[in-house]
Amino acid sequence: MTFWPEFLLIATAHLLAVASPGPDFAIILRYAVRYGRTTAIYTSLGIGCAILLHVTYSLVGIGVLIQTTPWLFQALSVSAALYLIYLGQGAIRAKAPASTADTVATEQVLALPAPRAAFYAGFITNGLNPKATLFFLSLFAVVISAETPLAYKAFYGVYMAVATAAWFILLSFLLTQSKVRYFLLAKGFWFDRIMGILLLMLAGHLLLNSFTA
Repeated sequence: MTFWPEFLLIATAHLLAVASPGPDFAIILRYAVRYGRTTAIYTSLGIGCAILLHVTYSLVGIGVLIQTTPWLFQALSVSAALYLIYLGQGAIRAKAPASTADTVATEQVLALPAPRAAFYAGFITNGLNPKATLFFLSLFAVVISAETPLAYKAFYGVYMAVATAAWFILLSFLLTQSKVRYFLLAKGFWFDRIMGILLLMLAGHLLLNSFTA
């Protein structure tokens, strides 16, 4: 009886969360600009699968442990910050192409990450994201009723994983349309640098919060 109202509430909350700017958006934008559609799609799949990680620890009760053990959550935040620093320092050092005419040729010979590496990058980025951790802790503690059957909760988790991957795959397609793609190839190093600054700012925010909380 309460399945559809609860599901619609969860779907709405998830849509707002996944569409808000954050590390997931930053890494998809960077990978789409620098490496193209296929790499960005594999990264999107990694982000979607990481949602299942959050759902799993929420279902088995590990989420309560994270929530009630400050040092554990702090360790998660610091790990996420260090990974964002690793991504950000690489992005901020992006160099401009020799000329606009050489941009496409340069992109064609650019060493692309292996699909597995792109998948892992998305998985780690979302899996270590404290924002995602807090979202799922709140979702399973407040929005989803304790009386909701486990099968329904599992369905919610699968839905959010698929919806997250679909959202970022759609974003990957939009960012790699031919005209957009050519523009991004020509000016992509600026996007890389901007994303690098954003990632470093996010890392600083995480570190500040983790040591002042």
